[in-house]
Amino acid sequence: MHPTRKRLADYLIREGYPLYSGTQAHYFSSGEATYVQLLIDLEKAEKFIFLAYYMLADGVIWSQIHDILKRKAALGLEIRVMYDAFGSAFCVPRGLKKQLKSESIKIKVFNPMLKYIFRLYFNYRNHQKICIIDGNIGYTGGVNIGDEYANLYPLHGYWKDCAVKLAGEAVLSLTTTFLSMWEACGEKTNYTEFFPAIKKEGHGFFIPFADGPANNPDNSAEVIYRQIINTAKEYVYITTPYLIVQYDMLDALCTAAQSGIDVKIITPGVPDHLYVHMVTTSDYLRLMEAGVQIYEYAPGFIHAKIILSDDDNAILGSINMDFRSFNMLYENGVWICGAPIIKDIKDDFENTLKFSKQIDLVKWKERKWYIKCLQTFLKIFAPLM
Repeated sequence: MHPTRKRLADYLIREGYPLYSGTQAHYFSSGEATYVQLLIDLEKAEKFIFLAYYMLADGVIWSQIHDILKRKAALGLEIRVMYDAFGSAFCVPRGLKKQLKSESIKIKVFNPMLKYIFRLYFNYRNHQKICIIDGNIGYTGGVNIGDEYANLYPLHGYWKDCAVKLAGEAVLSLTTTFLSMWEACGEKTNYTEFFPAIKKEGHGFFIPFADGPANNPDNSAEVIYRQIINTAKEYVYITTPYLIVQYDMLDALCTAAQSGIDVKIITPGVPDHLYVHMVTTSDYLRLMEAGVQIYEYAPGFIHAKIILSDDDNAILGSINMDFRSFNMLYENGVWICGAPIIKDIKDDFENTLKFSKQIDLVKWKERKWYIKCLQTFLKIFAPLM
């Protein structure tokens, strides 16, 4: 049915990530929409709830989720919460570990900062975003737990994000990813206790996958991104908050555009970190000269991480297009092929373009000399950003 995508699926399968078909998927084009459905599904949990987020921040969203977790734990459900020590360092609710333990909720903090601050793997953070409900429903995407993701207050203009809800067989791989990271925090688990209990009638194929420094130098996320770009026949659309890529990825994007492929990339119009955005823009010139069209999301910060190609396959997850995501962070995503959700993702991308400003090549060449120098200088530090 999708012979040109077989090589992508075969690669991920060889990397240890199964292909699933009995799965339904729903796309959320904003953090607000994600939370509305997530809270509904959390309320329906009957056996267990697993949450793993790079950032878990105090606020309205966490209060709503915590209220459900507390009630479900009191009913005897197994609740597990995991967050990254660095990603949540300045925003996690005070005394959270003690509070959750008192409520019979298991909690793990990934890679405590003070414990490893003088070692290289201090930089190895868990950037994944995963929610599992009863093994039958799974969420992933760019959305963390924090009020800015629901645009409850303007942090960097409008915060544009996305997520996907999977229901059915493919949730198993999300569950496995969560449990493997839980084990990395020091607690063994019998995986079979948390396998899916239902099978959905769905269209298309799904491969949830994970990546991280433990795989180096074989980085599944970077390889599959490059394969999608290299095998595109009509177009490649990308949204990313950070565009800090190495030569191989840059060359793939340029070669695709020079070969007549419609390559469009949307980055933030309002950056979260100015110096990181300066590095993001440092490759604009080469990309645009090759024919890549670059847009900046005018209303604010785009945090959605998507690569979409040819109306038939896409990846959505926690993966940024930067050196850290491809080499130093534990990430996760789901490769989707031939499913109705592909149209929803494309429609959202095209709608986002309407609110984005295309970077003009001629005007870009005329930017101030000191801006060019600063971009070149900061590019040296790209692996650290």
